[in-house]
Amino acid sequence: MLGFYEGFPATPHKTMRFATSNSNRNLQRKLTENLRLLNTQVLSLEKITDPSIPECLASFEFGIAEADGFNYLDDDETSMVLKAIRNKPLRIMDFFCVVRYHRLQGEKKTALKFDYCMIRFTFNKGLMGVRVFHERGPRYTSPGDMINFIVNKVNEGSSKKVLKEVP
Repeated sequence: MLGFYEGFPATPHKTMRFATSNSNRNLQRKLTENLRLLNTQVLSLEKITDPSIPECLASFEFGIAEADGFNYLDDDETSMVLKAIRNKPLRIMDFFCVVRYHRLQGEKKTALKFDYCMIRFTFNKGLMGVRVFHERGPRYTSPGDMINFIVNKVNEGSSKKVLKEVP
């Protein structure tokens, strides 16, 4: 089933909830488009989290779940997901995320260890839940910072705040 990973861990490392006035269909579209866009960008680690490594770059590889695996979120996969959302919004969207780190030393880039995590978005009327399971890696980006970064990206593309944290 598209968007649902059967092996998602039962004990996440971070859970957050957000209120929204957007429809689930519109919110899922924005989320998918933003994650696809992040797959094409290289960012300074300072834009994602308080960096523990100076002059560090980060890039993402997001993949959406389909049954027992994940498909890289490229143009074709994004189109397929958006078409599925147009037909019927999903209740759960699971993603696998690799955060790749490179340290800049002058003109030279040195690869560092990567973070691997799974992210589950759940959708109910007016609410979105997010769970992050950090599978392995140095945690240069904490699960909470990962959630806040993604939520901020979704909010940036709108004239008003789409997602507001619910304590």
